[in-house]
This record gives sequence, C-alpha cells and structure tokens, in this order.
Amino acid sequence: MKTLLHKLSLPALLFVLASMILVSCSKEDAQKLKPETLGATQAAAVNFNEELAYRWAPVHYQDVDQTGDYAVGGKADYITAINFDGDWVGTNNWNNIAGNYAAAAHVYYSVAETNTHWFINYAFFHPRDWTDNPFGYYLDQHENDFEGIEVIVRKDGSTYGALQAMITTFHKDFYSYTVSGSSWQNNHETNDGTITMETYNNESHPTTGQEAKGHGLKAYPYVNIVGDGIRYVPGRTASVPTNPDDRNVSYKLVDVFAAGGLWEQRNNTQLFNSPSGGLVSSYGDGGANAPWAWNDGDDGDVQSGEVATDPAKMINIYYKNLGTFDLTYIYNQYKGIN
Repeated sequence: MKTLLHKLSLPALLFVLASMILVSCSKEDAQKLKPETLGATQAAAVNFNEELAYRWAPVHYQDVDQTGDYAVGGKADYITAINFDGDWVGTNNWNNIAGNYAAAAHVYYSVAETNTHWFINYAFFHPRDWTDNPFGYYLDQHENDFEGIEVIVRKDGSTYGALQAMITTFHKDFYSYTVSGSSWQNNHETNDGTITMETYNNESHPTTGQEAKGHGLKAYPYVNIVGDGIRYVPGRTASVPTNPDDRNVSYKLVDVFAAGGLWEQRNNTQLFNSPSGGLVSSYGDGGANAPWAWNDGDDGDVQSGEVATDPAKMINIYYKNLGTFDLTYIYNQYKGIN
C-alpha cells in the first residue's frame, strides 16, 4: 500500500482516500440501519395484523342470564380482559367481578400467516363459568373461562383477503363452519354449518354466538340470544354494557403477544398452572385454557393448542378440496417465526 500510494498522483490519491472513507461510512451506516429497518418492518407487520384482525373480527352475540346466585345481575356473562381488575392474578377474578370493577369489553387476538392464507385467533374471556343449578354449584362451575374462534382468510390479492372458514370452541368440542358456496369438503371432520355475515361499519363481518353461564361458542345463530343479551361489535374502545340487554357495545382487540401481555404472562404462576396454558382457579371444579391449549379430544392428529399454534395443519385435517393451501408459515409467533 505504501508503494502504491507513493506512485499515485495527488488527484488520484485524493480520489482513493475519498472512496475509502465513503465505503467505510456506507458500511457503518448499513450496520446502523439494519436493526432500525428490522424494527420498522416488525412494527409494520404488527400494525397490519391488527388491522387485519379488526377487518374480520366478529359481530358477537352474547346471551346473558340475570338469574341465580352467581349471575351478578348478568355481569358474569360480560366479556372482559383477564386483568380487568388491574392485576394478573387468576384466583381473585371470581370475587372481583362481583365488585366495583367494570367489565370493559376486550377480545384477545393473534395472527399466523402462510403464503396463501391468514389465520386469526380470537379469544373471549369471562371471570366466571357458572350455573344457576344448585346441584352443579361445586361440579359445574369454575373461575376463569376462555372460549374463542379461529378465522381462516385466503389471500386473494385484496388488502385483507377473503373469508373462507371459521372454527369455534364449545367447551371441549370444536365446531367448523364455511362461507356460503364454499368448495371445501368434509375430511376428518364434518362441516357444522354456514357462516352468517353481518354488515357493520360498511364491511361484512362473520357473526358468532356465545351461551350464558358456560359460554360455549358457535357461529351465530347456532347459538343465539334468548331474552337478554349483549351485541358486541369490533371497535377501538373497550366499552361497558349499560345494561344486560345492550345491543351495541364496542370491544377492543388486544394482541396476545403485546409486551407484558397474555403470552408473556404464561410463566406467571399466579395466573397459569404452567406455561402450557391452563389457568389457575380458586373456585369450583374444572378450569379454563388459553388459546394455545384449546383442545378437541377427537379430531384426529390435531394436537392440543394447534387451533391457534398450527391452524394450517388443523384445517388440512378438517377439510379437503382446499385448492392452493400452504402449510409452511412465514409468520407465526407461537413458533417463533416473526
């Protein structure tokens, strides 16, 4: 290098030095930009997934029962956040819902993605799974209750795709539904019906219905409101029903993977029995599970939790004649694919 520089003319020498400085700066700038660019990409993905989740979030019909010692005047059937009382403790929710804490409407969501589809999980929490039958007070009640749905959306070139199917949790059983005119056919499971769509805010949304007391969930109107009930609609605010027959209550979506949120709490022994997803309970018999632990015991090779953690596999088992259907994820936070 000493010999080479010595032989160069002054203009050439200045050019070489300037080029070396420029290359050095470019490398340093690139190294600095990489984390920022990655962060921006991840933030954009999270923001899109939230908008996607709102686009296909269900109009939700929650039946409400005001009778019985444990109904709390109907409040026991209101959906809310698992930390509605300001803490991440699962053993005080049964009592606290009877107190002055507001049951502001929240619904948890997560998104998985392949090259052909999006899979959106929605989870509805109630502090009580209850009964008004005295013979079932200690056999058919428990603290904390999580039921929900998995929505399957085909990438069709539009911004948010086209809805194709929905799986719902009804206690220990899953129910499956397709859109009207679907070409999908029964495989391991039998299709249970057609998704009813409802226009809200000028967009067509799937509809769901949830029982009072035990909160089993199906496509609407396979479960419907009987008497009093709440009609929950997707919104950006977590509203509180004004009465047990309020038909326009906005619920707010909450990302399962938000910082400090549900997924990060899985090691919290005051909320979960184990990271696998079983919730603690201080009242009654039985218990609830987070979405990554939902299970239907007789649906073939679908393992516990895969309705949320591996929905592409589940759909490929439930149905056939799927058309172009990719099983490889490009985004699935349950599997660490970000």
